[in-house]
Amino acid sequence: MTVTIYDVAREANVSMATVSRVVNGNPNVKPATRKKVLNTIQQLGYRPNAVARGLASKKTTTVGAIIPDISSIFFSELARGIEDIATMYKYNIILSNSDQNKEKELHLINTMLEKQVDGIVYMGGVISEDHINQFQTASVPVVLAATVDQTETIPSVNIDYEEAAYEATNLLIDHGHQHPAFVTATEETEMNNQKYAGYLRAIKENNNEVKEERIIKGDYSYDSGIEAIEQLIALENRPTAVFVASDEMALGVIHGAQDRGLDIPNDLEVFGFDNTRLATMVRPTLSTIVQPMYDIGAVAMRLLTKYMNKEEVTDQSIILPHRMIERNSTKSE
Repeated sequence: MTVTIYDVAREANVSMATVSRVVNGNPNVKPATRKKVLNTIQQLGYRPNAVARGLASKKTTTVGAIIPDISSIFFSELARGIEDIATMYKYNIILSNSDQNKEKELHLINTMLEKQVDGIVYMGGVISEDHINQFQTASVPVVLAATVDQTETIPSVNIDYEEAAYEATNLLIDHGHQHPAFVTATEETEMNNQKYAGYLRAIKENNNEVKEERIIKGDYSYDSGIEAIEQLIALENRPTAVFVASDEMALGVIHGAQDRGLDIPNDLEVFGFDNTRLATMVRPTLSTIVQPMYDIGAVAMRLLTKYMNKEEVTDQSIILPHRMIERNSTKSE
């Protein structure tokens, strides 16, 4: 049977209030009594009931983290940042995969709230009116990580995706490629829209007419990168450079091009986005936008702790710096 606080109090011959003070680290307990209670807890194998404590204090010291796919290197690094800061502030994490399925996302938000979490860090794709409504009516604070809310009403942590895409495309143009191709994603998220806007801005600012056939949509997967480069190679005037909206797709582009006999970067320069560990695993190593995934997760969790602890928040929409790193998939100037 489950050992209760009553069992500990009876065995140690103290009140339940004394046991509670010991468990919660209250200093107002005599050292000898504290030692006796702790010994009794160890002997009986007592574990405090977090749910009951949460009901009493109205805090469960638990945070919900909803991410699209824990198997993704991108999201796993974000999750690590969240967890490390949560541990620092003595919060536990309930982690759930949403598979970027809207119904599952909304269900998980409700489930987290039913579990009485103190706050939620949310990572997803499309932020619909239904999402906004759930976030705004939630009884606990919500912070978005690497997720753009077009209404700018929900606290969030991101980078400037448009500027990053603009800089990456401009770098390829500066390398002598008049009209680099772009491999983006089919999903109409605000983040994807911003990357697309940055690419278009760079093309147009260099007085180039946008060639729609050089814009290929994938699903951020390795396989869609292979399919994208096959379509680009089949063009009558194939591109000599391609900017890819994620590192995983960029690996598919590189391997697909190599399978067709192209040399990277001499026949085709490839620039990715994210700077996940994959960027240094591929050969040649991948030039890419450095998006600080761990930092985004860590800062999002710290922002959430401020809201949960009623601390002052000066900026609810945080934009972290990004940078470009050139490796061997592009030519050095």
